[in-house]
Amino acid sequence: MSNIRWVVTTEESAWRPGDEPEVTGIAVMPDVFVNVDDPKQVIEGFGASFNELGWTSLALLDEQQRAGILRELFAPGVGAGLSLCRMPVGANDFSRDWYSYDEVPGDFEVEHFDIANDLGTLVPFIRAAQAEQPDLRLWASPWSPPTWMKRNAHYAGALPNPFMGGVENGLRPDQVGEEGTDMFILEEPYLRAYARYFGRFIDAYRELGIPIGMVMPQNEFNSPQIFPSCTWTPDGFARLLRHLGPEMAQRDVEIFLGTLERGDDRLLGDVLDDPEVVGFVAGLGVQWEGKRAIAALHRLHPELRIYQTEQECGDGRNDWRHARYAWRLMKQFLTNGANAYMYWNFSLLEGGRSRWGWTQNSLVVVDPDTASFAYTHEYQLLKHVSAFVRPGARFVDTLSYSGYDNQLAFVNPDGEVVLVIHNDMDIELTVNLAIGDRMISPTLPADSFSTLVIPPAI
Repeated sequence: MSNIRWVVTTEESAWRPGDEPEVTGIAVMPDVFVNVDDPKQVIEGFGASFNELGWTSLALLDEQQRAGILRELFAPGVGAGLSLCRMPVGANDFSRDWYSYDEVPGDFEVEHFDIANDLGTLVPFIRAAQAEQPDLRLWASPWSPPTWMKRNAHYAGALPNPFMGGVENGLRPDQVGEEGTDMFILEEPYLRAYARYFGRFIDAYRELGIPIGMVMPQNEFNSPQIFPSCTWTPDGFARLLRHLGPEMAQRDVEIFLGTLERGDDRLLGDVLDDPEVVGFVAGLGVQWEGKRAIAALHRLHPELRIYQTEQECGDGRNDWRHARYAWRLMKQFLTNGANAYMYWNFSLLEGGRSRWGWTQNSLVVVDPDTASFAYTHEYQLLKHVSAFVRPGARFVDTLSYSGYDNQLAFVNPDGEVVLVIHNDMDIELTVNLAIGDRMISPTLPADSFSTLVIPPAI
């Protein structure tokens, strides 16, 4: 017995055991070499984002159903084992509505800061996750500062878009934001107040037993959106970091620069060129079109960790097509240096419609009419990686000499090798995999995802 674990997911059948493959010596030319002797970046974890609509959708289920989902998502050794997750600072695009923690104009001391809005949604959501995953790590980013800190005095930056639901947001044409500008008021009293705002946020959640270990200054800082948003320039970021850096250092909270959603590494690199602020930056956050910049960021700034901060979100159909696309995204980020990978919504109602009118995918879909739920294809894909790759694992390269290049490989801290493989063909495919001086040759079902866990002894 080789004691190799193998699980397989297809569109029709999720998470079924594969036949244990035989371990042999290398008698034929391998299709894939797993280069375990040259480990790459440390993998810090996998997760998703705590959003208000995630909790309100789960709240429609009974207590037993909800507890089972949370156990499946978070409990170590049970399901996905998610351990590193994101949360918003104030409203985001999957909040119930717009809000911030201090909407009192001119409150530069942030004396009116209040997280009361979160007590019925985000706080119980995170606490329920903590109960299943005691080692849960959290990081946070805002979608918009308080409106009185912005030049347009509004939470949004774009007019309603008929292709994104067309839901009214109250923005006037003269309030529209523009990429490449600073919508934040870059005056010292406002910058100091915003840094204090971050500090109050960390303190308030810490008092509730929810420690937040890292913050990013802004979600998608190039994109004025119909939902909460705020554009920043590299210069604006640098000016904020002069205040935010010391505020977070007092609380032993890291700062990552992000989230970058454009394929231009200079948008972060220009901030890192500022000697006054670079020392405050512990890592970088990239998402969406940031996938085209991650390779350059990893090469130019190897001392900084990189988080993939939000997987592209789909269209609410949660179909197999998008799960296949999600695999390609995961490959691109992890093979180019990402230390962590984040899905977006944990749970949404059927159709995945946001407060601002468009639809997105989720790991869990809740049917409000029947009070039932289902795990999506993308959940099963994420689980194929997160259930087996433990925090502290190392990513390793795989080398192909037969044109087969559709796998990811990791080595866990105990030496266990985890291989995740996609057969994207419509026929079975046998792949000869070399790990050290041993070979395994699983026959992968058509159009399937497989995870093989190989003990360190072989």
